Amino acid sequence: MNIEFLGGAREIGRSAVLVDDSLLLDYGMATGNPPSFPVGNPDPDAVVVSHGHLDHVGAIPSLLSGDARPPIHWTPPTRDLTRVLAEDTLKLHGGSYDCPFTHTEIKRMSQVSETHAYRETFEAAGYEITFYDAGHIPGSAHVLIDDGDTRLLYTGDFHTEDTQLLSGTTARPDADIVITESTYSDVDHDPRSAVEERFAESVRTTIWEGGTVVVPAFAIGRTQEMLMVCEAHDLDCYVDGMGQKVTQIARQYPGFVRDADALQRAKSNARFVNGRDGQRRRIAEKNTVIVTTSGMLSGGPAMTYVPEIRANPTNKIAFTGYQVEGTPGRELLDSGRAEIDGRVMPVSAQVEAHDFSAHADRDGLFELLDSYRDAEILVNHGDRCEDFAEELRDEGFEASAPDLGDAVASRA
Repeated sequence: MNIEFLGGAREIGRSAVLVDDSLLLDYGMATGNPPSFPVGNPDPDAVVVSHGHLDHVGAIPSLLSGDARPPIHWTPPTRDLTRVLAEDTLKLHGGSYDCPFTHTEIKRMSQVSETHAYRETFEAAGYEITFYDAGHIPGSAHVLIDDGDTRLLYTGDFHTEDTQLLSGTTARPDADIVITESTYSDVDHDPRSAVEERFAESVRTTIWEGGTVVVPAFAIGRTQEMLMVCEAHDLDCYVDGMGQKVTQIARQYPGFVRDADALQRAKSNARFVNGRDGQRRRIAEKNTVIVTTSGMLSGGPAMTYVPEIRANPTNKIAFTGYQVEGTPGRELLDSGRAEIDGRVMPVSAQVEAHDFSAHADRDGLFELLDSYRDAEILVNHGDRCEDFAEELRDEGFEASAPDLGDAVASRA
């Protein structure tokens, strides 16, 4: 096998791996102004997608321009989430930069889509492919590629710990080569139960004191998780933004979540906001929890809620995910002020960060990779890929961290 890294190598964003010039694994975009896309100009025979996050699927429709019609293989939730993200990308950015696709390409995705369940082997570009539950978001998958001689495992993004929404990954299929994500290779997450308890106690305290809690949350995975956390801890909440649509998608596929009944209870516990700013301002005055996009305060209904609650020190903004350098969310955490909707605003409300990560931490990475001590490990999707590869070598693994554009010929 020849494995070429077109994106996601020594970076987070625009994941794309090309196998033997014929099979493309993921095709994402890195958010920014303007966004960046994978290098090269692949013309694959087939595309296999690990999961529906923008950094893994953001550029998928562009593969269907011109006469190109490669089949796209994914789980049903990943197919639906990719469409939602593609439509949102056009809505937000279609006129501000040279977007590599149009509504035409988005419509073509349904013509070439082929969906698969976990552990259901299928053929693509001459390879035998199998998806395994990766425990990251609904529909996320490890991808096993078998050419008859070599077995390549592409982990995608994965989580080894159970959450309210998903069970942690337990799949460890035999493989000769493993391409592993490494997002949190130098981080130890606290046990999820402890994170939940701290969050719930913090929210209860603010509500008891008469405040409002705004919970910026990523639409895919995190919003559904936070709704389930609120329901499990008897916290009333509202939900706003794209997370509403994603919650409906997740409910359509009960086999791709840990407890479909619990997700339904969480949806019933939450009040959906219809999207009018007048309604949002009234809700912001209530003694309640508001789960809303965007998770990093870079857009979405949060642009209404945060200005409304910012001046009262009894109120609280409770982040639930990593805040990327340069985003308003990171600026708020670091400085107590942020540029919201074009205005720099001081924030008197309390600001907290709670680690509800859907990625494996350092222990989780080693827990999975321990099953592959005889395999060749290729580290990607991280800010310290080279360092983690060196740490793996120190532990006896055969590991390296390919650079962007590198091609690796398998020795298996």
